[in-house]
Amino acid sequence: MFHYTIHVTTGLNETIERLEEHLKQEGFGVLWRFSVTEKLQEKGLDFSTPMVILEVCNPQEAARVLSENLLVGYFLPCKIVVYVENGVTKIGMPKPTMLVGMVSEPALEQVAADIEKRLIACIDRCR
Repeated sequence: MFHYTIHVTTGLNETIERLEEHLKQEGFGVLWRFSVTEKLQEKGLDFSTPMVILEVCNPQEAARVLSENLLVGYFLPCKIVVYVENGVTKIGMPKPTMLVGMVSEPALEQVAADIEKRLIACIDRCR
């Protein structure tokens, strides 16, 4: 599966706050918090599903992977999505290992696995 997704018992905003704190503890900063819902409604579209995309980055890890292959920049920053579906709050992300697999760079596979493990741990702490 290309993604990792869980459901949590907290609401959207509380989940985002908790997730941001866990990410910070792992050395990841939130570069941008993008409300898909607000943007689509601002454009006059009928979209009411609460959905926020967090773009997250660990500068040391970003420099590490970019020094191996600049094409990895196409996948940066990492994205984590928090949304509500049928009354259930969910957190998910595309797996870094799946994305890095597209550039066929064996040296990056272990780095991606480590980043993925750390991001999944942050997500899981929101349960």
